[in-house]
Amino acid sequence: MTNNRPKVGVAVIVIKDKKVLLGKRKNVPIGKGTWGFPGGHLEENESFEAGAKREVMEEAGMKIKNLRFVGTTNDIFKKEKMHYITLFLTAEHLSGSPKVIEPDKCEKWSWFEWKKLPSPLFLPVKNLLLFPLFLNAVESNAVAAKK
Repeated sequence: MTNNRPKVGVAVIVIKDKKVLLGKRKNVPIGKGTWGFPGGHLEENESFEAGAKREVMEEAGMKIKNLRFVGTTNDIFKKEKMHYITLFLTAEHLSGSPKVIEPDKCEKWSWFEWKKLPSPLFLPVKNLLLFPLFLNAVESNAVAAKK
């Protein structure tokens, strides 16, 4: 590993009309060509929720509400020699349409049904899908968002 300690990432499962938002990654050190949720590094002294709101605004130009922590994954990128701990939160869409604000990092944003996610998926998303407990939490939050 290039760094002795894992970095902390935050990923936001933005829910709107029972669909989730994913972006196709490009020109990034890890996960090029894969689909992932909006997210990035958690900054020093930043809460999970503040980091999630900041990343969604910076990457997709959208506001979110009703954030809920749903789980953590341990993501080891062997080829890139990088290690991340990724914090996953669900959030309801509040306002704005997804825009590609960082065209050097994201090719496009699209909405997908939870059971019809695109491929290939970014490693943290694939790791999240390995845990049925997390999936139940995401699906429960998606249902709650519609009420």
